[in-house]
Amino acid sequence: MPIEILMPALSPTMTEGKLAKWHKQEGDEIKAGDIIAEIETDKATMEFEAVDEGRLGKILVAEGSEGVAVNTPIAVLLEEGESASAAKAAPKAEAPKAEAPKAEAPKPAAPAAAPAAAPAPAAKSGDRVFASPLARRIAQQNNIDLRAVSGSGPHGRIVKADIEKAPKGSAAAAPAAAGKAAAPVASGPGARQLADLLKMPYKLEPLSGMRKTIARRLTESKQTVPHFYLTIDTEIDELLSLRKRLNDKTEAKISVNDFVIRAVALALKKVPTANASFDDSGMMYYEHADISVAVATPNGLITPIIKQAESKGLTQIASEMKDLAARARDGKLKPEEFQGGTFSISNLGMFGIKQFEAVINPPQGCILAIGAGEQRPIVKNGQIVPATIMTCTLSVDHRAVDGAVGAQFLQAFKGFIDDPLTMLL
Repeated sequence: MPIEILMPALSPTMTEGKLAKWHKQEGDEIKAGDIIAEIETDKATMEFEAVDEGRLGKILVAEGSEGVAVNTPIAVLLEEGESASAAKAAPKAEAPKAEAPKAEAPKPAAPAAAPAAAPAPAAKSGDRVFASPLARRIAQQNNIDLRAVSGSGPHGRIVKADIEKAPKGSAAAAPAAAGKAAAPVASGPGARQLADLLKMPYKLEPLSGMRKTIARRLTESKQTVPHFYLTIDTEIDELLSLRKRLNDKTEAKISVNDFVIRAVALALKKVPTANASFDDSGMMYYEHADISVAVATPNGLITPIIKQAESKGLTQIASEMKDLAARARDGKLKPEEFQGGTFSISNLGMFGIKQFEAVINPPQGCILAIGAGEQRPIVKNGQIVPATIMTCTLSVDHRAVDGAVGAQFLQAFKGFIDDPLTMLL
């Protein structure tokens, strides 16, 4: 019988994607391992390999379609001896929702997400409940509480079949859980509604998957993670001098940021309790320093990872970072190359920013914001002398890392930056 090819979950956080390109056409023979399509997720474009053999009988989702939910049928594969009529009898995929939103007056938060919105997780004893947009709509229509449904999709995600098995009218979730305040809702008009009312000229660009994810995750971070901030000044004259000497002798061309990555990794090795995440099941302390480094791309921010950075030298870090940054800007990173870091670095020094406070990237416990190195007067041995100072601010999740631990980490980091030769020992 015909085999449905489903939109794959190419990463643990993927809920929908864009079918960027078909590599096979209807009637083409397909073998296991063949690249049949390119799928654009919220962070990268990845190739989709076939797992079954047969003939591509029907394409259900057109090339370029956006907002295609995970587990949605995108094509039908025919086995040997089956005719094209079998493919025509297969169920047709639900049309993806349009990307451009319509202007609406602000509405109070509803128990379940609207059909066209990205799936909004519901709370369940501190955990997040994931469901496809279609599953959420059916649950809302049938008064079914998603928190009472077990998901059979990737990573426990609730899909249409799970909702169909659940009893109708089963205790729909209340708008706000008992004892918990409802999420804040904007009280004024949205940006687009206000611009339309005032006849302000503007150009509207539909939200990319990456921009939606950035907006959702950073909002969650500021609303749910108790941030606090620690700032320290480092002196980088010796670092700049050492960098010049090393770059004169190697083709790697080490950057100041490479020194920062190395210093962070060594400081985490020295203060391992700063390399931590909070989880409802307990505190998590990581064995390795997997450093996520923020890279700006045309679609938004992405954080490729230097894994086990504590075991890598400056030239290796420089080489890996150059490769990761280039592929990040081209949207060619693999999921494991930008998911799962233990600590983040965000560097705006190249733009002349003196100091800033970065937003934590959950579930990580810390992110270090690096400012520009600039000449400032300092006091040494009772004398005012010039020095190149770089201001660094640590944003900390207070559930995972206490103030004293954050201060100890910054002291260790400063020691490596001020005396960079210690990083080479």
